[in-house]
Amino acid sequence: MDVRTIGVIGAGQMGHGIAHVLALADYDVLMTDISPSALEQAMTQIEANMGRQLRREIITRDDMEAALKRIRTTHKLADLGPCDLIIESATERESVKRAIFEDLQPHLGPDTILTSNTSSISITRLASGTDRPERFIGFHFMNPAPVMRLVELVRGIATEESTFETCRQVVERLGKTAAPAEDFPGFIVNRILMPMINEAVYTLYEGVGDVLSIDKSMRLGANHPMGPLELADFIGLDTCLAIMNVLHDGLADTKYRPCPLLTKYVEAGWLGRKTGRGFYDYRGDAPVPTR
Repeated sequence: MDVRTIGVIGAGQMGHGIAHVLALADYDVLMTDISPSALEQAMTQIEANMGRQLRREIITRDDMEAALKRIRTTHKLADLGPCDLIIESATERESVKRAIFEDLQPHLGPDTILTSNTSSISITRLASGTDRPERFIGFHFMNPAPVMRLVELVRGIATEESTFETCRQVVERLGKTAAPAEDFPGFIVNRILMPMINEAVYTLYEGVGDVLSIDKSMRLGANHPMGPLELADFIGLDTCLAIMNVLHDGLADTKYRPCPLLTKYVEAGWLGRKTGRGFYDYRGDAPVPTR
């Protein structure tokens, strides 16, 4: 299938990052969100991020100007109907994603491929609520999408090989690497990464180390570019908790039980960088631990 126009559902951090990389790869992009202000903020952020790439000589000014012209926005989900491929990147809640696909379905052409950027939710289950499970696949970008080189392609039980191959070619055109994954909770990256973050939260919860010592230990002792608590704040603690709940429910193993402290932070609305507080407080000149 020749993919030319790609719809992106959701203008948050992942959605606008995906739109960014698609436009730089010469795809026409139509990005939608229920919030017009979110779309405006997304376009501002895309331009700022491309400007950063321009200053670092990763792209040229012509690249940037052409890419920005390829991105259009709409608050009407139905407008995505003519797209060849659609990437859903809404909040990590299954009920929300299923409702989006249900509302979108009547407007689609027969050959449109549906994908979800979900971090952990069953692709088979999401696909079963559509009229095209054979043309449905997980298309999981890492965060931030313009920087991270990996995309997990997750086959549902009904996903056809032609769907996988079309999406693999899109990933290749983006200059990224596809990692095929089977449809198990968390797939590959989050099946490994999130329990590590959760264990770091338990280490804090049990008083084994404080925020700075835990992050410093993993940066210097394991050569990780970011400490696990710093990384959790970057991802969003609500997203971390949602993925841990999917792992715990889907694999029925107590080793995936979310740490009570992670739950408490989410209940407090301390979700990390996006809210100004998480394991660090970002409201001052420099981040400082909140515990």
